[in-house]
Amino acid sequence: MTSWTQWRAAGERVELATEGGTRRLFVRDSGPHPGGARPMLLLHGFPTSSLDWASVWPALTRNRRCVAFDFLGFGASDKPRPHDYRLVEQADLVERVVQATGLASPIVVAHDYAVSVAQELLARTLAGTGTPLSAVAFLNGGLFPALHRPLPIQRVLASPLGALLTVFVTRRALRRSLDRIMVHPLDAAAFESHWESIAHDAGHRLTHALLAYIAERRRFSVRWSAALHATRLPLAFIWGMQDPISGGHVMRHLRTTLPLARHVPLEDVGHYPQLEAPDAVVAALEAFAAEV
Repeated sequence: MTSWTQWRAAGERVELATEGGTRRLFVRDSGPHPGGARPMLLLHGFPTSSLDWASVWPALTRNRRCVAFDFLGFGASDKPRPHDYRLVEQADLVERVVQATGLASPIVVAHDYAVSVAQELLARTLAGTGTPLSAVAFLNGGLFPALHRPLPIQRVLASPLGALLTVFVTRRALRRSLDRIMVHPLDAAAFESHWESIAHDAGHRLTHALLAYIAERRRFSVRWSAALHATRLPLAFIWGMQDPISGGHVMRHLRTTLPLARHVPLEDVGHYPQLEAPDAVVAALEAFAAEV
């Protein structure tokens, strides 16, 4: 198991110029480059960090270059306060990371929070304004707000009272939440590493601000749903079917509405396929990449 300390030591904080000023984001860049198979850009979910990809990283980077980074407000990246954290801004940062690292038409792999970022990237590609991509693979996330089932604590923290309630975002509360949405829970050491990434620079006190993504998904639901259905890029959905937030009910909808996409149901897996079934996720991503 890779600890958060080890994960951070293998990456670097990269300065990126944005409309809001210079931001420093933690970036992990591994694998053969130039050369090798088509590169992948791996985008993590809420409330964790790029450490989510540590279990699949060695296998994926054996023959291809992979880049992962912590979104603004997460992990070892900057956590400005106060700040209006928006998924659209995170998509801007994805494009800047791609530019800064020189990734050429990567396959995007997105989980949870990041599925909406990837949908925004697809919408920009359709409009002819986005970063060139080769394909997108989605892991469990709220692609369709009407089907999204956030945990009760997320609903409360996303409310106007959220800023006052972040005192309840504790190590113990996170453990309970993760255990509810994972079929195969993290062991103690792995959980501690993820908690460290969340609590770094008091990031757990930003939970209410980061959860603004729930409302933003509703605001852009038409644009982002249309992007999924109109894109000509290959799509894959690698899905933990026992996820109570975005599980089998979402996969059933995807199979009906996007029948030409690649669907990979993982029957005995919850919300975090890359943590619960890393070998199956690697196999699914490599098979998808081979088709691309």
